Amino acid sequence: MRFLFVLFLSVLVGACTRSGAPTAEANRLRVLCYNIHHANPPSRAGVIDIAAIAAVINAQKPDVVMVQEVDVRTGRSGKALDQAAELGRQTGLNAYFFKGIDYDGGEYGIAILSKYPLTNQRRIPLPLDSATRGEPRVLGLATVTLPGKRTVTLANTHLDAQRAPTNRQLQAARIVEVLRQEKHPVILAGDFNDSPDSQTLQLLKRVVEPSCQSCPPTIPVENPNRAIDFVTFTPKDRFRVIEHRVIPERVASDHLPVLVELAY
Repeated sequence: MRFLFVLFLSVLVGACTRSGAPTAEANRLRVLCYNIHHANPPSRAGVIDIAAIAAVINAQKPDVVMVQEVDVRTGRSGKALDQAAELGRQTGLNAYFFKGIDYDGGEYGIAILSKYPLTNQRRIPLPLDSATRGEPRVLGLATVTLPGKRTVTLANTHLDAQRAPTNRQLQAARIVEVLRQEKHPVILAGDFNDSPDSQTLQLLKRVVEPSCQSCPPTIPVENPNRAIDFVTFTPKDRFRVIEHRVIPERVASDHLPVLVELAY
């Protein structure tokens, strides 16, 4: 009987491990979400300091970085500077840029940086209410294979910043549609431009789980009072939050970066 009981426990543990739920010995992934204000330190008008942004990233030793407000060859950033590529060079991470809009002779949007090779990159335009003057926004997707041969979809976005929430809600609903079609677990991060209790976040929570419940504020950098930058994931049972931390870096950008460590 003792042998049969031990055998039963072994099979049960094996089944739980194979289900994909993180265990105490699970691998860990460090995810950084950072709105970089096109590498312009708010206290230094007109200055572009990509090295300062890279230093913030390098100090946290992330595996994945979701970056918003990225310039690629714009006039204000020096015409020749591809900020996504340069961040990749200075951090040693693979970089992929997703254009949001044409801007100042170049492009402006979001980027994903990753320790692991990025594949299956996709740019999904997000909707706007035609009655508003909202700026076009996108969802950027890429696939990575993590240690343990776990395939994950990385998703980055920067939702509309207008005071009225109409566009953010439309965009959140579209993101939910897209992520429900993903066959791999997803980590979605970005500047959502809305609060944890907003309708925007409630829509997103139909498919993703935030890494924080009482989320520390991320903006403004001096005396921050609002959380609008988030890391989320799905399905809930494929990840476990080890740490959610807002980095008190107040010089390089007008947002505080968010670092989340996940077990998977």
